[in-house]
Amino acid sequence: MNATEPRRRWWPRSVRARTALAAASAAAVILAGIGWWVHHDVYRESTGIAQGQTQKQFLALVDQLEKGAVPARRSTVPYEIVATGRRAAVAYGGGMEEFDPGTRHVLPAPPKAELPAPPDEGPNWGYTTRPVRLPARPDSAPGDRFGKDGGTYQVMYDDVRADELSSDTVAALGVAADAQLRVYVVVLPHAAEDIAGTITEATDLLLLRAGLVGLVLIAAVAYFAVRIALRPVEAIRVLTASVTASDPRERVTVPAAGHEITALATTINTTLQRLDNAAAQQRRFVADAAHELRSPLTTLLASLEVALAYPERTDWPAAATTAARQTRRLQALAEDLLLLARLDTRTPTAGPDTVDLTALASRLTEQYPLTERPLTLTCDSTTPAHAHGNPDEYERLLRNLIDNAARHAAHRIQITVRNQDAWVVLTVHDDGPGVPTEDAERIFERFVRLDDARSRDHGGTGLGLAIARDLAHRHQGTLTLTPRTLGACFQLRLPQAPTPAEE
Repeated sequence: MNATEPRRRWWPRSVRARTALAAASAAAVILAGIGWWVHHDVYRESTGIAQGQTQKQFLALVDQLEKGAVPARRSTVPYEIVATGRRAAVAYGGGMEEFDPGTRHVLPAPPKAELPAPPDEGPNWGYTTRPVRLPARPDSAPGDRFGKDGGTYQVMYDDVRADELSSDTVAALGVAADAQLRVYVVVLPHAAEDIAGTITEATDLLLLRAGLVGLVLIAAVAYFAVRIALRPVEAIRVLTASVTASDPRERVTVPAAGHEITALATTINTTLQRLDNAAAQQRRFVADAAHELRSPLTTLLASLEVALAYPERTDWPAAATTAARQTRRLQALAEDLLLLARLDTRTPTAGPDTVDLTALASRLTEQYPLTERPLTLTCDSTTPAHAHGNPDEYERLLRNLIDNAARHAAHRIQITVRNQDAWVVLTVHDDGPGVPTEDAERIFERFVRLDDARSRDHGGTGLGLAIARDLAHRHQGTLTLTPRTLGACFQLRLPQAPTPAEE
């Protein structure tokens, strides 16, 4: 159990459950945003409806007054009609009686000289809206429409001239013939809020229920959709679990649809194939190594057993020479195997040095022992050729190429070093029988000897060229066999490095 597991017990382990929870969470955020927008939009629309109803009532009062009718006190909105030259209100209702306007009108009377605006002017069809502060009251009844101090409210008002009315209407209203009347309607904010609150409360409840049902449905759909989508993954998991080291040939079924699961199955099959090839190569390498080790050990053991069985007839110097030769072969084979194991692990080299391959090739040409048969080893180079890398590994690479050439050359081996563009090109050319075209790549495999190199006493271990190519790749270079009419020519290409003075 890791340190973070106790803090994540609430988080589901299943991918299906996690996806469903994530989808529900995202949907909850989206639905909450939509609900907030709908709530405010409904509230705005409801407030507009309430204000429209107030405006409609106001226009109805003005229309009644102009037709000579006295509005009734029973009204859904507070209103008051005042006139110039009159102390008390002409008419009132809808809650204005709480201020006792029968004694003195609450809202201000219009100036006598002020004329009403024409009906077709202004955005409000001839009426005006402005805030007015109502007077304070000494007491207030429970449930009244106004606060104890009245407060400031928006009022709609419009003016009507008495001379525009009939004489009977003027007499019924109790105003002078030249008086000017003003109709007030108080816009109560809590009335609009009550209407808007009722509508939005119902809307919010409906949205909440729909949102909860929607979240459950979204989570369920996401859960089962992921479950169906992961069925191929589960099948791949089952088949992959059946792959063992003894039977690595099992492969997963690639779905026909070209989606991500298809790419996953293809990648897994490719990986399994690489692992199968690597395991087969490792088994072949172990078998070849055991075979190569068995041969010198068998020769060494047989010679020693014969010498011990017949000591008086044994040529002990010859037996010791044979044992030493087989021991040296065993030592070389062990060193090659250890080097290949190190190269296979891709162990990074130490800090790269700058190596002059021209100087290295010249030194090996002078020091290389040519005692078994007469050969001419020359080095053709004009200028220094520098490359980054390990000097010992470069020396091992070049020595392996020279050893291979010395085993097959008839009379001459030539090494050339050139700088070509951004590369250092080194070739080792011998005048031996050459390599058939069909074996140009096979000779770089491990424990491979061609027919004329089958003698293990002189044919080497079969690892030299394989090690040389691995070392070339390790230094971002290439090692290939280039076609020649005479002999074999191995070409090594390495990235050129600046000289130490330039660095």
